[in-house]
Amino acid sequence: MSSDTTKDNILEFFVHAANKHDFSLDITLNVKGAVITGTLVSAKEYFNTLSQTFEDGNDVAQKVSEQLEIAGEAAQSNDDSEINFIHMKETKVYCGDSKPTPSKGDILWRGKLSEVDGFFLGKIYDSGKKD
Repeated sequence: MSSDTTKDNILEFFVHAANKHDFSLDITLNVKGAVITGTLVSAKEYFNTLSQTFEDGNDVAQKVSEQLEIAGEAAQSNDDSEINFIHMKETKVYCGDSKPTPSKGDILWRGKLSEVDGFFLGKIYDSGKKD
């Protein structure tokens, strides 16, 4: 349980700014040996974008879409100072020297703040070079 209290205060501040003020920031995280790069976004933007994935589907998909939008509204209006998750868009995950996963598409990512080992500001761009 002690890992839940080992969140980086500065990273938590950035996530709080994103959630409360629709602040976004290019950032790269180190998580358990993987490098995750993308743009930090608010929980509301994350849930609203995710909900759009389901809105044109069948009745069940539309219900999922509605629930995700509600979760986004709740995340923004939550005055609880406890922040547990970080949300990113345009995300790529690097493991070792391989190409990023996924390599195409606008990927949303959600991770536990307490699992982030380190970070730096800025995004890693795939140069497209073949070694």
